[in-house]
Amino acid sequence: MKKKLISVMLSTAMIATVLAGCGGSDAAQAPAAEEAAAGEEITLKWAIWDKDITPYWQAIKDGYEASHPGVTVEMTDLGATDYMTVLATELSGSGSDFDVVTIKDVPGYATLVSKNTLEPLDSYIADAGIDLSVYGGVDKQVTVNGSLYELPFRNDFWVVFYNKDIFDAAGVDYPTNDMTFEQYDELARKVADTTFGSQIYGTHYHTWRSAVQLFGVLDGKHTVMDGNYDFFKPYYEMVLKQEDDSICRNYADLSAEGLHYSAAFSGGDVAMLNMGSWYISTLIASLASGEYDSSLCGNWGIVKYPHAQGVEPGSTLGTITGLSVTSVSDQKDAAFDFVEWVSGPEGAAVMASTGNFPALMNDEISDIIAGLEGFPTDDASKEALSVSNLYLEVPYAEKVSEVNDILDTYHKSIMNREVSIDDGIASMNAEVEKVLAQ
Repeated sequence: MKKKLISVMLSTAMIATVLAGCGGSDAAQAPAAEEAAAGEEITLKWAIWDKDITPYWQAIKDGYEASHPGVTVEMTDLGATDYMTVLATELSGSGSDFDVVTIKDVPGYATLVSKNTLEPLDSYIADAGIDLSVYGGVDKQVTVNGSLYELPFRNDFWVVFYNKDIFDAAGVDYPTNDMTFEQYDELARKVADTTFGSQIYGTHYHTWRSAVQLFGVLDGKHTVMDGNYDFFKPYYEMVLKQEDDSICRNYADLSAEGLHYSAAFSGGDVAMLNMGSWYISTLIASLASGEYDSSLCGNWGIVKYPHAQGVEPGSTLGTITGLSVTSVSDQKDAAFDFVEWVSGPEGAAVMASTGNFPALMNDEISDIIAGLEGFPTDDASKEALSVSNLYLEVPYAEKVSEVNDILDTYHKSIMNREVSIDDGIASMNAEVEKVLAQ
């Protein structure tokens, strides 16, 4: 997924102000700062991607160095294309000298763990007294054989964007932060206008399989690695029926036209959009620059993802970006200190101030994001920033890449009406069972 990021660069003074608001950073200066204070200059080598177009890399570096005199963070941009493949190659070579590496996705993380290129963090976490519960259970979903090899610092989760002007024109109440799927479907149908020439779509689904399939894992009982996907059925039925009734755009047309979700929502004829929180910064920046017509989509808000009956409101899907210490680093303590800082409240404040979502969310961090110029001012939108249960779109598993390919294939077949829902799900079950049995 390509995520257009708001171009916000923090000055050193601004970072210092943010960190002061988090209670200061004196405690965060050990052990790296202690080593440097003893007269040893420390350079931590950090693998990242897209350095020049991603504002939080430099902001993190500046914030950490400002609170850790004598420590230099040296960033190496490996590029976004095939980043995890390139990183795996780098770390498997005898000449690798990275101390800290950024983990972009779970399949790549699984590869690095299997190659023994990442350091287990359990003893470091215990010694530092880190409370992993602040990450909403994500740590358990990337724990491998009882050990954790990364700490998350960025989290993108799914919400519902909505166009307030469309709801106002239809005389329909706005979406809420506690909608069942039945209520969500009813709301989409109420606000839709199927009149030819003045069509308004009640909702919109991008062509990613996650936009449909992952509704089924919000109960915390299922994952995409289950091997049996009968639980997908009611969500395929809901979405395809909405297509039939012109409540949402047709998948086949979207695929053929290559219509991006941002173009769909910014066009002013989509009432609700299921999408990740990364779109918030894009929407704010595009409206501010004039790229989006504010008369079409400028009056917007967000609410929490809909949920199944009996599931806690605020349960949603997410993807994380993490940091790991390499097994070849000769300064692991200092490297973990950096990882801890970035993944903790200081780093979270820096992330939030650049318009991005940190993995650690609390009231203070939510206030920073909600206070960004261009963010909706209504209480519901701010409330939507809080998550009760976060489930990874793709949890750790050795064969996750093969399973993803199978689910992608049959999602396309179902949505293109090439096979029935029952036959498509039966094929998913059969093909994934073969992979998991290997």
